[in-house]
Amino acid sequence: MSGVNKIYREGAKGALLDEYEKAIAELKQTLTSISDQELIIVADNTTQDPDCRSVQTILSHVVRAGFNYAINIRKLKGHQYQYADRIFHETIKEYISDLDRVFIFTVDTFEDIPDNGFEQFENSKKILTSWGQIYDIEQMMEHAIVHILRHRRQIEKFKILLRDK
Repeated sequence: MSGVNKIYREGAKGALLDEYEKAIAELKQTLTSISDQELIIVADNTTQDPDCRSVQTILSHVVRAGFNYAINIRKLKGHQYQYADRIFHETIKEYISDLDRVFIFTVDTFEDIPDNGFEQFENSKKILTSWGQIYDIEQMMEHAIVHILRHRRQIEKFKILLRDK
């Protein structure tokens, strides 16, 4: 039975990391049945969003965003980082590897943040995102988790579209 011996991380930090890891694992599982040929096929040629045309563009967006969420947190903590670039791969395997790297980078980002450091009520101590939202670390990670879930769902729908063509 799956999950019987699951080890849960401790505290608020642990809960966020466990859920992020789970969301990434579900996305990776969804990707295992997509071929490298299907990866690059445009599934939505009517969208105005260039990040949502193919499985490839979605994954490039998801990976870049995942790194940038953690970079935003690191910047909030006073570290200097350049934002991640969008990188396009030709294989699912490369994206799965990138998703693993995103998670490890996020775990490392959380290393020195105490459990009581995730919620913040003063806007001056929050992250101003590139899309105009103001988040504390907990809200940024909740957004990161749902971002993965929404795009996993989108890829599942693309699989149906690609196979019905």
